[in-house]
Amino acid sequence: MSGRELAKEVRAAVAARAAELTKNGRQPRLAVVTANDDGGSAAYIRSISAAAAREGIACDVARTTTATGITATLTSLADDPEVHGIILQTPLPEGASLAALATLIPVQKDVDGASPESIGRLVAGLPAFAPATAEAVLALLDHYGVELRGRHAVVVGRSVVVGKPAAHLLLDRHATVTICHSRTPDLAAITRQADILVAAAGRAGLIGPWHVSPGTTVIDVGTNATPEGGLAGDVDPAVTGVAAALTPVPGGVGPVTTALLLRHVVEAAAIAG
Repeated sequence: MSGRELAKEVRAAVAARAAELTKNGRQPRLAVVTANDDGGSAAYIRSISAAAAREGIACDVARTTTATGITATLTSLADDPEVHGIILQTPLPEGASLAALATLIPVQKDVDGASPESIGRLVAGLPAFAPATAEAVLALLDHYGVELRGRHAVVVGRSVVVGKPAAHLLLDRHATVTICHSRTPDLAAITRQADILVAAAGRAGLIGPWHVSPGTTVIDVGTNATPEGGLAGDVDPAVTGVAAALTPVPGGVGPVTTALLLRHVVEAAAIAG
């Protein structure tokens, strides 16, 4: 279940819409706020900036070093009508609270669904941008024609950026959802019940063939760094011998996440009027 084809389709639509908005005097603009020197974070920012440029979206990177600086930057960007989307990049400086700082991002500019208000609106079924990675899970299932209504979906992971929002998006599509986590006893006994298994725990190789029943569709959200400098998912590739389908890492959820994030920026620009 490669995500590259779907990502290409989404990005083509994004580029066309961005060009239309720019022609009408409103180029979509994304601002990324960062306060760290983390190598992985820097690579992600470069990737997002390059992807945005390819689709005709302006991308500004605002760098600071303190929680006070982040607060001032987010407040300024929130008030700037030329900025349509804002991302606060982690990790944050010591003492800085992601939940508190994310509240400074207006819902209409919160293109990665990071603020407590956006998450609350998602749970309540109100308009808001869903976290792009969680949305990518649903987009891939739809792209490959996986039926959700009435199916049992098991989500392994309870983060507010993937596990919990993915579970709510699956519930909205009438799946029956079970959420598991690191303290779930006998994890395999539950995951083997899944028609759809979403692995989003952030632990390389957590899900092995014994966690999966024949016919299960497995979405691997994991992006764990390997000693060789590559990426490994939460799912052991040997699962392909049992599951009906498995998303690869890399090349599965990741490309779709980036494409959907850019789509959110264009949607935010269109809504801004």
